[in-house]
Order: sequence, then C-alpha cells, then structure tokens
Amino acid sequence: MTVVTDRLHHVDVAPSVVTIGVFDGVHRGHRALLDRVRDEARTRGMRAVAVTFDRHPMAVLDPAERPPALQTLDDKVASLEASGIDHVHVLTFDRTASREPAVGFATRVLGGPLAARHVVVGTNFRFGHGAVGDVALLERLGADLGFTVEGFDLVDVGQEAVSSSRIRDALARGDVAWAAEALGRPHRLSGSVVRGDGRGRTIGVPTANVSVVPGLALPAAGVYATRVRRRGPDGPTGPVWDAVTNIGTRPTFDGRDVTVEAHLLDVEVDLYDQEVVVDVLERLRDERRFDDVDALVTQIHDDIAAGRAVLGHPAPEQADETQDADVADVADVAGDPDLLARPDGPDTTDTTDGPAHEPELPDEPASPPLFRDAPAGRRRPGADAPDDRPGRP
Repeated sequence: MTVVTDRLHHVDVAPSVVTIGVFDGVHRGHRALLDRVRDEARTRGMRAVAVTFDRHPMAVLDPAERPPALQTLDDKVASLEASGIDHVHVLTFDRTASREPAVGFATRVLGGPLAARHVVVGTNFRFGHGAVGDVALLERLGADLGFTVEGFDLVDVGQEAVSSSRIRDALARGDVAWAAEALGRPHRLSGSVVRGDGRGRTIGVPTANVSVVPGLALPAAGVYATRVRRRGPDGPTGPVWDAVTNIGTRPTFDGRDVTVEAHLLDVEVDLYDQEVVVDVLERLRDERRFDDVDALVTQIHDDIAAGRAVLGHPAPEQADETQDADVADVADVAGDPDLLARPDGPDTTDTTDGPAHEPELPDEPASPPLFRDAPAGRRRPGADAPDDRPGRP
C-alpha cells in the first residue's frame, strides 16, 4: 500500500475508485464501504484509493467541539491498509483547506492525479467550504470530471446504525461491549508507561500508569477487563498480557486527574518509558470512593476475580500470601514507580517470556509512521455519520 501525505501532485496518474472521509475508528460501517471500493476497483481493474484527513475537521472549525478520536492517525492508516485499499492519501485539514470551495476540492482531489472513475461516499457526505457539497453536487461534478458516484448506506449493530459519533457515545457511558461490536474489535488506547506516585506498590497493587495519547476517546470512569501489549515502530508486538485496568480519578485518594492504570495478571515486566496498547474488553464496575484503603483492597480482590473470569485467566495454582495481595485491580490507585515489581522491593527484570496468559501473537501489519479493522455489517437505508465529512460551516 502507498501512503501519500498531502502532496497529490506526487501521485502517479492512474484511473481509480475513490472514497473520501474522516474514517474515525474505521468501524464496521466504514469497513463495508471500503469493501465496496476494493471490490469495484478489482472489477474495473483500477486501484482502490481512500482519501482522509490528518485531523477531525472540527479541530479546525470549532476546536471546543472537537470530538475525541477513536484511533490515532497511525492506527487509522493501518486499518485502511488492512481493508485492502491500495493507496491512502492523508490531506492536511487546516484553516486554508476549510475555506476551499466544493468545486475546487472535487477538481483538485478527484479530477487530478487520482483520475477518479468511480467515487463511493456515505449518503450524507458533505464537502467544501460551508459543507455545501453533497452527493447530488458530486454527481453533477462527476459528469464533467469523468467519474460516477455511489452513495453508501449505514450498517446496523442490533437496532442501532453504526457511526463514529454513536461509538463515542457508547464509550462515554461505559458501554464498551457495544462499541467493540460496532468497531469490529475492542476499543484500543495507546500511550506510554510513565511513573506514578507509587501508592499502588504500597498497598500491594503494582500498576502500569499509561499516559494515553492526547485526544483519544476514553471509556467512562470505571474498572475494566483489558489486554495489554507493547507497541513497536510497526504496531503492537510481543506477548499479550491480561490485565484489570482502572480509568478514572482515584476518588479514594482525592485524585483529580484522569489516569489509566493497568495491573497485569501474574507477570512481572519493566515497561517504563515504553509504548503500549490497552484493548478494553469489558466493564466490571463503576469507579467509586471507598471509606478506607482496606475497603478498597477488598474490592480490588473482587475486581481481579471478576476480571479473571471475563478474560479466562485462572488464578495461579500455588501462590503465597504476598502474591495473593498482588493480584488486584488498580481501582482508584495511582501509578507504580516500580512497575509490576514485587511488593517487597523493585524488580525490573524483563520477563517477556514469563507467565503471560495469552499466547504470543504475530506482529500486527506494519503501519506507516504517521490511528484496526472491522467486518462488514448489513446495510440499512440511512445516511453516513455526520462526523464522516470533511467540513461544515
């Protein structure tokens, strides 16, 4: 796959089947549309091209209303690649781009080197300054520029049509199960492991304090069953670790900032200053304040047992009392400066070949350094998500 950033004049001229959109999350609805683009391109013997943007248009048009992202840009490009798209073009969306007239945008992007012959977009796709361009205008422009246009409908998950905005709403209420079904995969957080205030270790709950990429959508505050993996230059790599993760402000300790703290089950590994991904599988409970630390620790044991059940991760057959105190969730607990160390002292030995419950997986497909995939769902009459368009007034 070829990735081109902004400079369309560097693209070889060749007939293409093209789609345009924000593609935040590359969810099941997007994947169905991308499948259509790929299949049509193969039928016509042309290349399949996806045009997207380096940021959500609202980040420029109204920054205060910018929605949180469902993926990093790297992950989005990797997801587009996994869908079978031949070329991805990432356009800069800045103030100048937001003022480009609809006719100018279509002429520059579709009538230039991409040499579009067929264009597939969501049925309420909007483009150009003031969002005046729609599918009908695109069809009229296509008659002059030499391409046909196909409006593509939403797909359903249960009784709800899939859109990026609906997935964000589900995450905001902690419904990670519906979000995963709509995405076609668990919601993924990406970030680096940083030092916390060390409170986790003092109560026998060592945690990885993950500084999540700014702007990524976080699930509602609570405790979650998760899986954690290192992230290398080409994407997630190495062992998969089962974990129970707290997302929230740690009210028992009067915390204010939102943190993401993952306790890895039955494994000791030094992850400081390393990039990781956290896949959020199931919500275990709301975050709440406890009267004292003892009550918190008691709840932590309950959380870890619930997490083991969800993840299919049995407790060790033999564990001493100290280890029992360590199999805990990070609910309301600050990050641990001796990440995943034993409570009787720091241990920074990297045991990547140690007792991670999940088998080691092959590295995920490489993504170009620049935010994964979803099965197609069934179609439904409707319109594409309002957040999947290049702009609005």
